[in-house]
Amino acid sequence: MLINADLHIHSKYSMATSPKMDLPTLATESRKKGIQLVATGDCLHPGWLAEIKKLKEENGIFKLDNMNFILTTEVEDINQVHHLLIVPSVSKAEELYEFMKPHSKDIDSDGRPGVRLGAEEIAEAAISAGALIGPAHAFTPWTAMYAYYNSIKECYGDMADHIYFIELGLSADTSYADRISELQCLTFLTNSDAHSPYVNKLAREFNRFKMEDVSFDELKMAIIREKGREPVLNVGMPPEEGKYNESACIRCFRHYTIRESIMKNWKCSCGATIKKGVKDRVNELASYTEPKYPSHRPKYVHIIPLSEIIAKALGIGPNTKGVQTIWKALIDKYGTEVAVLVDADINNSGIDERVIGAINAFKEGKVKVCPGGGGQYGTVELPGSDAYHAGKNCVRNGEPQRSLLDFE
Repeated sequence: MLINADLHIHSKYSMATSPKMDLPTLATESRKKGIQLVATGDCLHPGWLAEIKKLKEENGIFKLDNMNFILTTEVEDINQVHHLLIVPSVSKAEELYEFMKPHSKDIDSDGRPGVRLGAEEIAEAAISAGALIGPAHAFTPWTAMYAYYNSIKECYGDMADHIYFIELGLSADTSYADRISELQCLTFLTNSDAHSPYVNKLAREFNRFKMEDVSFDELKMAIIREKGREPVLNVGMPPEEGKYNESACIRCFRHYTIRESIMKNWKCSCGATIKKGVKDRVNELASYTEPKYPSHRPKYVHIIPLSEIIAKALGIGPNTKGVQTIWKALIDKYGTEVAVLVDADINNSGIDERVIGAINAFKEGKVKVCPGGGGQYGTVELPGSDAYHAGKNCVRNGEPQRSLLDFE
C-alpha cells in the first residue's frame, strides 16, 4: 500500500494560522490534494486534543470523512530550535503535556508551544513516550537545528542515536541534505508546515510511504525503514522557491553572496540584517561537493502548487475566483491535485490554453525559479515571460518532470 502523507501542519490554535484549520476542513482539502494521511498538528494543546478525541480512533489513527489523521506537534526548545514529534496515542500526548507544562508559559494558549528545556531533554521525554522526534525544517535560518548547531549530536546529545528523521523544509531538498555525511542514514521528510488549508499551502510538500496499512506502528516502521516499510518518494517545491534559499536582507530582500555578506558583516546597505541562506549554510556543513545518495534514499520530485501555476499563467492572484474556478474544474475531472500535476494528460481538458501550456512547461522542466531569500519566497517564471528570458538570478527547475508512478 502506498500512502501520501503530510506530517507537519498547524491547527487553528497556533499563532498566525487560519481559523479554517479545523478537522472537517483539513479532511476535505487533504482529499482534494491526494493525501491519505495528514498530521493533526498541535496535539499538546488541550482544546485541540479535546476535538481530536471526539474522532473514531484505531491503532493511533483518527478518522473523519475518509481521512486519516495522526497525532503530531511542533515544539520550540529553550534555544529556539523547533522539533517535530509524531505521537502514538492520546494518552502519550497527555503524558507529554504534563511533562512540558511546568516548563512552558504558552502550552495552553499556543498550539506550537515554547518549552524551557533543551533538545536532549525533550527528545528523551518523546522517546520514552514512544514518539518519533526529529528537527523541524532543519535548515531554516531562524528556528532550526542547523541555525544553531553544526551536528545532530551537538543538538540532541545522548539522544542523537534515537533520531531517525530530519525534516528538510521548503528551502532544501535531497540534493542539499545528501551533501552532509551525518544525514546519510536518516529518513528525509518533506511536509508542508501549513498554516492554512488553501490549495497552495496544505500538502505543498508531502511524503509517499510503502506501508501494509495506515497505523502509527506502520508509519513508524516506514520512517525507520523496517520490515519492508519505507519512504518511496519525497515531493516538494524547488528549494529555490523557499523563503530562505539564498542569503538576503530581511527588509529589502537584496541578495548577497557569502563573500559579500561576510565583508559587510551581515549588514545590508539599507541597515537591516542579511540572513544567511540555506544554500550557503549547506555549503558550510557539506562533507561532499556533490550529493551522495544512499541506497535507501527515494527520489525527490519537485512540484509547484497547482493554484500558483494557474495564477502565473493568467497573471492574477492564486486565491482569486478565476484561479479557483479552473482549479476546481481540473480536480473534478482528474480527481486530485497530484494527478493533475504529474500523472494526467491535461491537453484535452478544455481549460484555458495558457494554463495547459503552463502545466506542461512545469512537467517538462521548462520553468525557471528565481531564488527566495531573507523571508521572501522565490518566484516561478514561465516560458515566454520577460523574466524567464532575462534569466537574472534564476535557475532551471531540474530535469523534465516524471510521473509519481515511475517511483512506486
